[in-house]
Amino acid sequence: MNGDSCASPDGLSVSRETFEKLSVFVDLLRKWNPKINLVSRSTLPEVWSRHVKDSIQVFHLVEPKNHWVDLGSGGGFPGLVCAILASEASPETEFTLVESDQRKSAFLRTVIRETKANCSVISKRIEAVDPLDADVLSARALADLTTLLSFCDRHLKKDGVAVFPKGATWKKEIDAAQREWNFATETANSLTDPQAVILKIKGVSRG
Repeated sequence: MNGDSCASPDGLSVSRETFEKLSVFVDLLRKWNPKINLVSRSTLPEVWSRHVKDSIQVFHLVEPKNHWVDLGSGGGFPGLVCAILASEASPETEFTLVESDQRKSAFLRTVIRETKANCSVISKRIEAVDPLDADVLSARALADLTTLLSFCDRHLKKDGVAVFPKGATWKKEIDAAQREWNFATETANSLTDPQAVILKIKGVSRG
């Protein structure tokens, strides 16, 4: 990693430049949150340890490649955090954030402008967006796995990978999704919640 290492408040080591960009993001999030509820107010004091760290671990589970699409980006987790990390680790990777809420989209564009992330925002419903041909597809706290796989079917390349943080019911979601979809999955234990995992999914096709 280029540049001096800097320990962020979440305990994960990032470069000083990346930490400064993440700090700009967090400062803007705290400024905008009272108006448009980007994250739950109760979790705002833990934004580094809960939201940023959760997104950083997603980034480290996959190779960024050419096009990373984040669905239902909301407050920017994990997509915008990953885009900021990629600015240094994989600057050629283009990020697309899909967020139908116009006010949240305005927030995302403000952060992108301030951090100079290689990122764009599509302000439409996921179902209304033309297929995005993503190498990597991510989504956090958006929908059940069965629904997410329908989004993969539309927006993920055949040889692409999806990364979805999931809570304590993740096994039930996999069981339910397997009734409708064929897919291969790997699990990684979450660093932020002992009951949660991050699912890495490939080879999505209708069952």
